[in-house]
Amino acid sequence: MVIKMKLNYNQITSITNGAVRITQEEDGFHFFRFTQEQEDLYQALREGGFHRNTFSTSGVQMRFKTDSTKLHLSISTFKGNNRNYFAMDVLVNNRPIGSIANYDEENLPLVYTTGEFLFGEFSGDFELGDGIKEVKILFPWSAKTVLREMILDDSAMLEGIKPKYKLLCFGDSITQGYDALHPANRHMNKLADFLDAEEFNKAIGGERFFPELAKTKEPLRPDVIVAAYGTNNWTWSPREKLVGTCNAFYKNLHETYPYARIFALAPIWRKDHTEPKQAGEFADVAEIIKAAVAAYDNITFVQTFDFVPHEESYYADLRLHPNDRGFEEYYQNLIKNMQL
Repeated sequence: MVIKMKLNYNQITSITNGAVRITQEEDGFHFFRFTQEQEDLYQALREGGFHRNTFSTSGVQMRFKTDSTKLHLSISTFKGNNRNYFAMDVLVNNRPIGSIANYDEENLPLVYTTGEFLFGEFSGDFELGDGIKEVKILFPWSAKTVLREMILDDSAMLEGIKPKYKLLCFGDSITQGYDALHPANRHMNKLADFLDAEEFNKAIGGERFFPELAKTKEPLRPDVIVAAYGTNNWTWSPREKLVGTCNAFYKNLHETYPYARIFALAPIWRKDHTEPKQAGEFADVAEIIKAAVAAYDNITFVQTFDFVPHEESYYADLRLHPNDRGFEEYYQNLIKNMQL
């Protein structure tokens, strides 16, 4: 008979990064990347699926040292946005060893973003190997994820790992993770690893500049902040509103975090960037962001238009949202140009 160690609330919280709070409920452990104040703000001021998307678990991960040879995970997943696929990645010593996912990666269509995949209860067993090792469990960016059960070998060593710095991320769908097949391949996850930072992800698919969000207080002191809006403003907002909300967002962000290094990212290339919109030319968005942050010494503007190649093969939907390959290009160019 194999005796196993089922992790309790204190153990779960000790190894979790990227969640501002964790609750234990009848169906398991719930992880929240937005504060209650921020969730209420979305409920009151944003229509559609924005509030529901606050419960997606982008940026949440478990990171720990253990001598356990095995790992069992049991989860429940719920629709968080307009994407129906998810993956939960497990890495040992930064090497992927497997995932829990609701899709068959080998048989995915070229455009998988509109695929019909099921949510519900899933589980996985993973061989971690002998000796002490570092384990990372990266939660889905695209779904609300409840951890029903996590089991290691009986009496296994368990030591949480906390990065040195804290990275706060604001943005739209791309910053949230659309459309990486694996959460480990999101550019914000890679940036956090590069910085040795704990990622707190506040990005929401479809989001635009949201000045009220930048005024809310976090239960953490971020060292680095990345904000990446504008592509949805260009699509949906009149120019006057784009300028006004952009200026207000960065003013509030500077006043809330005057001590942090803040990077204002312009939108990346999109296939329809030459089409006319009421906000003006797509290139105007970058200039509006650049002008909005010019007066703040702690905010650096980053032009990202060419960070992902202008080829359909780098985009999951062939036009806007990077795939895993596209995110790697975005990340590599990002760290070259952020002046870190």
